[in-house]
Amino acid sequence: MFTGIIEVLGVIQQIKPEGSNIHFTISAPFTQELQVDQSIAHNGICLTVVSINDNEYTVTAIEETLNKTAMKSWNVGDAVNLERCMPADGRFDGHIVQGHIDTIGTCSAIEERNGSWVFEFNYTSNDLTVEKGSITVNGTSLTVVDSKDDNFSVHVIPYTYEHTVFHQLKVGDPVNLEFDIIGKYVSALLDKR
Repeated sequence: MFTGIIEVLGVIQQIKPEGSNIHFTISAPFTQELQVDQSIAHNGICLTVVSINDNEYTVTAIEETLNKTAMKSWNVGDAVNLERCMPADGRFDGHIVQGHIDTIGTCSAIEERNGSWVFEFNYTSNDLTVEKGSITVNGTSLTVVDSKDDNFSVHVIPYTYEHTVFHQLKVGDPVNLEFDIIGKYVSALLDKR
């Protein structure tokens, strides 16, 4: 389980296809603390460390993951948000994040507001957002400001803007979206009635 509080930015060093899988090699400040088989959220996608070499580690994405996330748009040199799993004795600073992407969204607008930013995202799925509810965008736990059927906005403070991939996002970019797990369960229960 994750919280959506980004620890560090990693940088993609190598992308190596193998059959229908793709291996991503990433450098990160905490690589020396990692272990093989450890789960790490990469822009919100839970991936398993399969090898470690000095300050770089490798994860493998299978076809299912590649088809349901924005990973296909990743390039060598891109920064990615990284978060290790929450320790059992850790603080719960964000919200419950599983690392399972629900859908790919698209950044539809970016507005600077004198020191903070408003990001707007479109998506096509049956998932929903609620104003003042939680949403995970590229692994970052955020609060929904405006909520519509297929669109929502979030406000981003300078610290989050600078220390996550938000500073490199452009209008039209794909993003990974994970909707609030509690909301998903409530919606599923109501649908069964």
